[in-house]
Amino acid sequence: MPVITAIETVIPADIMPNLLLVRVHTDAGWVGCGETYYTPHAIEALIHDWMAERLLGADPLAIESHWRFLYERCSAFGYPGAELRALSALDVALWDILGQASGQPIYRLLGGPVKDRIPVYNTCGGPSYGASINDAAPPRHPGWPGYGDIGERGSLQDNWASLNAPAELARELVAEGYPAMKLWPFDRFAHANGGLHISWKDIEEGMKPLRQIRDAVGMDIEIAIEGHGFFHLPAALRIAEALREIKPIWLEDVVRLDNVQTIADFRHQSGLPVSVSEMLLGRREILPILQAQAADYVMIDPTWSGGISESRRMVDLAQSFNVPVTIHDCTGPITLFAGLHLAAASTNVVFQESVRAHIRTFYNQLVDRLPDITNGTAALPGGAGLGVRFVDEVFAPGQRSFRRSEP
Repeated sequence: MPVITAIETVIPADIMPNLLLVRVHTDAGWVGCGETYYTPHAIEALIHDWMAERLLGADPLAIESHWRFLYERCSAFGYPGAELRALSALDVALWDILGQASGQPIYRLLGGPVKDRIPVYNTCGGPSYGASINDAAPPRHPGWPGYGDIGERGSLQDNWASLNAPAELARELVAEGYPAMKLWPFDRFAHANGGLHISWKDIEEGMKPLRQIRDAVGMDIEIAIEGHGFFHLPAALRIAEALREIKPIWLEDVVRLDNVQTIADFRHQSGLPVSVSEMLLGRREILPILQAQAADYVMIDPTWSGGISESRRMVDLAQSFNVPVTIHDCTGPITLFAGLHLAAASTNVVFQESVRAHIRTFYNQLVDRLPDITNGTAALPGGAGLGVRFVDEVFAPGQRSFRRSEP
């Protein structure tokens, strides 16, 4: 029986400060890669100070056994947040090992491919989107989540372009074949008042880039609206009323996410498709959304929601309600590859999210290959396991926040 011999983590603060990278080593030579995002120091401590006690010296292929044990233990002291993100990173790494051990890509272990290529949309973030509140300044706090920054002028600064040159950006994305683009034209107004109210003047300002997109490319691209969970119901309904004219594919987290009935109320009153939400982790939080008919799409992040194991269960749960799934990635390359495997093996995944600015600027500093995305679709990942490996230099001891646990 193979055993786990070491667990390594790195926080690549010079590249993406909120990211935590994980490698799980085995005595058979297989090395599994995983990652997760936000509060990386807390997750690093959970992995090494607690979860490593379960995994070191254990069978790396007993994935479900490890998942249930760790999930049930961390549920005992409150529903997992950082704990579930730690479990997610480790679970992805263990599935990567299983794929290497069997010589198969993960999507074949999940039942095999159901499509030849995977539709991918572009989220309009810049190269450092997610690294800080303002791309033009260093992060004020490395764990500050959920702020849709406006970026700055420059190459691949899609967040800046989405507000300041939306027609040109839309034409560029259509030329590259993207079927959809996601932007957040109203976040800046929520930052000013906490999302309690939005004036019609501010709504008109937020609508300007959206109208320019429609004027430039018509219906050649879908528009998804991101709200980052900022708005209370009255403000969210005002936004939805204005958005009807541009026919968005979905409104994602426009209303706050701390009350299921309010989300359902927003969906029914708005009359527009609603996407909910990578911020709700695991089946436990998605089931009430589905039961309340509060979502038209379920958004899942495999490195937040319990790894490959729980994400697949969430995809199947949503399918039982005839609600399609989109896979989230605004974070890192392993998240993207894990999502592509899930999408490849399920008929219920309609889109994989991507940030082209991330893929084309820093993902190659972390991993040895990039996804094959052309004409708005991604190829199924090749190779065994995830089909991608961390660059060894990233894990060089002493260069970054590196930690290693051994028996």
